[in-house]
Amino acid sequence: MHALFLDVRGRRVLVVGGGPVAARRAARLVADGADVHVVAPDVGDDLAALVESGAVRWAARGYAAGDLDGAWLAHTATGVRAVDDRVAADAEAAHVWCVRADDAAASSAWTPAVARAGDVAVAVTAGGDPRRSATLRAAIATLLETGALPLRHHRAPAAGQVTLVGGGPGDPGLITTRGRRALAEADVVVVDRLAPRALLDDLDEDVVVIEAGKGPHAHTLTQDEINAVLVEHALAGRRVVRLKGGDPYVLGRGGEEVAACVAAGVAVSVVPGVTSAIAVPAAAGIPVTHRGVARQVTILSAHDTTPDWPTLGRLEGTLVLLMGVGRLDAYAAELVAHGRAPDTPVAVVENGTLPEQRTTTGTLATIAGLARERGVGNPAVVVVGEVAALAEPS
Repeated sequence: MHALFLDVRGRRVLVVGGGPVAARRAARLVADGADVHVVAPDVGDDLAALVESGAVRWAARGYAAGDLDGAWLAHTATGVRAVDDRVAADAEAAHVWCVRADDAAASSAWTPAVARAGDVAVAVTAGGDPRRSATLRAAIATLLETGALPLRHHRAPAAGQVTLVGGGPGDPGLITTRGRRALAEADVVVVDRLAPRALLDDLDEDVVVIEAGKGPHAHTLTQDEINAVLVEHALAGRRVVRLKGGDPYVLGRGGEEVAACVAAGVAVSVVPGVTSAIAVPAAAGIPVTHRGVARQVTILSAHDTTPDWPTLGRLEGTLVLLMGVGRLDAYAAELVAHGRAPDTPVAVVENGTLPEQRTTTGTLATIAGLARERGVGNPAVVVVGEVAALAEPS
């Protein structure tokens, strides 16, 4: 047996049969770009949908001589042994590869179980045991999806690209599988200070890592410089991952980076992440919304130096402040001055989702002093509202 892939794009493929197996084969062929012709007296709902969409052509009759004319490949799945035998015999005489659904041993070709992730496809055969093949395929698919297998290109792609990856709140296990796969394919990683940096240890040694961390009064790169770096490497034909903490589009300036790539003609995509504004409180036992307590949540960045305090003071529900420890005293005073009760519960969660996570609880009247006593510092998420009283002590 010789293993190979076939390029069926634009090529005629005959599918004989109208049941579920034939439908699955036809759907896969359509996805691969084949010119699919179905021959069957009747078709099931799945095949009928493909016919109605124009994705396949259907001859509503039994198999006949001449149906293989011009075909590069045939699949027969009628469930009738005599018909499948005839299709296979005609295909053999016409030098057309034929896949039999009923009898792999009598086929001249086989369809393996295939695991796909992006532009990577791994075909699995297991000695004619379909269930064994499917089990192996599932295991390999998981490794591909999570980036556990080596996915980097070793030939330069036709064009570079940028992928913004939301790394989540800090724990490396909270990045999405799609984000892990993007990292596994990266040639360049532009990383934030609050991204899950432990994931960098899994990169190939020749992957370029560029620090773009931002701390109070300490920016490694300005935002304009970050935008320029992303564009420069992508235009050089590299796969660039912008690894960010939380979600790129939640107070993360991801929109500006996407706009810079689009303006430069660079292909760009976004992998959403678990936002710290929701996940860090959750890790401390705080639901930002809770039935009968809070039905809305407002998120504010400490970088906003001119918040609308009158509006924030009037809002019901939960207020989440990101990176607000340095202004905690002033923020608490402003909220009280604009209508929030001094005894409103407050929780400050440092290093959320990480082993060193710590929670400090108090009220708007006391939290600033308590935070100073405990030496609370960023990265931290501040939760203001009745739900903060649900925090787990630490």
